[in-house]
Amino acid sequence: MKTSNLLPHLNRLTLLLIVVFTFTSTYKIIAQQGFAGDVVLLQTTEYKGKVVNSETGDPIASAHLLVSGTNISTITNNEGEFSLKITDDLSDAVVVISYLGFKSKSLPISYFKEEGTRIELEESIEELSSVNLFYSGDARSLVETVLKNRDKNYLDEPIIMTAFYRESIKKRKQSVSLSEAVVKIYKQPYNNLKKDDIEIYKARKSTNYEKLDTLALKLRGGPFNTLYVDIMKYPEFLFEDFEVANFQFDFDVPTKFNERYIYVVNFSENDRSRPWYYGKLFIDSESLSLVKASYRLNVDDRELASKMFVKKKPGRVKVYPTEVLYSIDYRQSNGKWHYGYGSAKLEFLVNWKFKLFNSRYTLNSEMAVTDWEKFPANYSRRTTNLLKPSVVMVDDVSGFSDDEFWGNSNIIEPDKSIQNAIQKIQRQLEKENK
Repeated sequence: MKTSNLLPHLNRLTLLLIVVFTFTSTYKIIAQQGFAGDVVLLQTTEYKGKVVNSETGDPIASAHLLVSGTNISTITNNEGEFSLKITDDLSDAVVVISYLGFKSKSLPISYFKEEGTRIELEESIEELSSVNLFYSGDARSLVETVLKNRDKNYLDEPIIMTAFYRESIKKRKQSVSLSEAVVKIYKQPYNNLKKDDIEIYKARKSTNYEKLDTLALKLRGGPFNTLYVDIMKYPEFLFEDFEVANFQFDFDVPTKFNERYIYVVNFSENDRSRPWYYGKLFIDSESLSLVKASYRLNVDDRELASKMFVKKKPGRVKVYPTEVLYSIDYRQSNGKWHYGYGSAKLEFLVNWKFKLFNSRYTLNSEMAVTDWEKFPANYSRRTTNLLKPSVVMVDDVSGFSDDEFWGNSNIIEPDKSIQNAIQKIQRQLEKENK
């Protein structure tokens, strides 16, 4: 695998001496303008709650909530909390809650409350027979079959996905920046080589971040960082040219998802003379489709890892990644799988010359599909405001902010730790402006 192909070029970072920003979390219900220019009044009810392990009470992060019979969905945050907004015409709908390794649960809307909904999921503790379940072959041949099957197992027509994107940066444990966007993903079929397009529909960030004097990072790529972890659409970013010969594979303990058996395959790259990938693939045993993957990039070689990620930095500072983690979840609709949720976590160490202590930054970006529809017959790239893969969110969301818009959109509920930190920064900015 070539170094230049280890990651999408947009997954590299630009480091500049910039300042911090904040955001406001006031939501209102308003009329939303559709793609064709029509205005549709969407009266919604917002339900909030938490998904937890029924045995331990521990929160379940990234649990999927889907309104049955629709394409509307959301996921839980790192603390298991969710916010689900549903239009009043779906008052009789059923919500399906699912997570890998747990039994799925279906609940009527009447079960949900505007605050304090508690949903308990039971672990799938059934003993899975490795003799009956395992693929009749080795783990490598299973992965090869999954890649070959993408034409028939994944979406074969273009669709427009509505997705929520969040990008946050922490300095040690303190949150120092946050931007959010509702985006439109013009998702191309998995059986062709056309790349996906992204358009920012609405986005927000705080202003006055120039008041804080600190070093922050600009993450190049924005939503593309979380879109390009779609292994089945972009296998070249992990398995170059669909080749898996440079990887080792072995079976792990199988699990279940939506009452279906799932193979778990561990993988690691053979060539370790440069940063190398390792992680887990979760494969549906019936369709032999990839339903989830989580993987890391080993960055022990600091010099090479820094060259991969750091685009620009001040001369008096050394910057290198200490952790690189990616995750992708797929959803199934009408027998076809498609991108559902992607995330990227990058942790960096910043060493200033002549300074005693270093700084540690954590960059998290995640994107969750909340709805989708078929391409309109009159769609043209010329009529859309498409992002470039080199986009920097903290620069390019200017002009899109509209706080009142967010009342109609399903978003990922903010983590309390992030919310509290941002509120502290906001108070500090208000003091300085007086």
